[in-house]
Amino acid sequence: MISKTAEPKSTTSLAEDTYRQLLADVVSTRLPGGTIVQERRLAARLGVSRSPLRDALGRLEGQGLLVRDREGVLTVRVVTLQDYLNSLDVRVLLEPAAAALACGAIGRQVLAEIGAQLAGLDADPDPDPELVWSFDDLLHNTIAAASGNPFIARAVAEMRRYTTMFERQMRVRRIKPGVAEHRAILEALDRVAPEAASAAMARHLALVREGVLQNY
Repeated sequence: MISKTAEPKSTTSLAEDTYRQLLADVVSTRLPGGTIVQERRLAARLGVSRSPLRDALGRLEGQGLLVRDREGVLTVRVVTLQDYLNSLDVRVLLEPAAAALACGAIGRQVLAEIGAQLAGLDADPDPDPELVWSFDDLLHNTIAAASGNPFIARAVAEMRRYTTMFERQMRVRRIKPGVAEHRAILEALDRVAPEAASAAMARHLALVREGVLQNY
């Protein structure tokens, strides 16, 4: 539930908080694809009025994460395999370039902190899946933002929502995906080697695609 403070939040702030919570619920599949959006129930669960909720729902519908069926009922989008592959194709076009552009733009301390998180996951025989997803978000979003191109960062974030939704709805659980590939990306960034960073990212995404298709 969205926390309540002594001072009431502005309508804009409350709508933004509501949007972020619902976005997280959709991407994490806590609200699975095909779920019918019941405004009253959602409003009660989040502790908000219908106004900020409808604002948040409108944003999510505009982003294609919520869709309407033939009767006009609002539901969470079901991400199909074709949606997934199309989104991943866009990531393959953008993220290797982003990794090359990010070389030298991410501080050594930040890279060390990300590397420490990866080492922690690697050392844990059965890491919390949420920590794995959190690390994945951190690495890819940090690189996209450090590319210096806000259009690349925005597109990567959007495409990652679709690929994450699809992967999280799969029955096969990948315990520690991509440790070696992620490490190669971080090492190339640390060496400020644009070509190596681009190649490492491209290899990582190719292996992600291969792994999903094998387990689908």
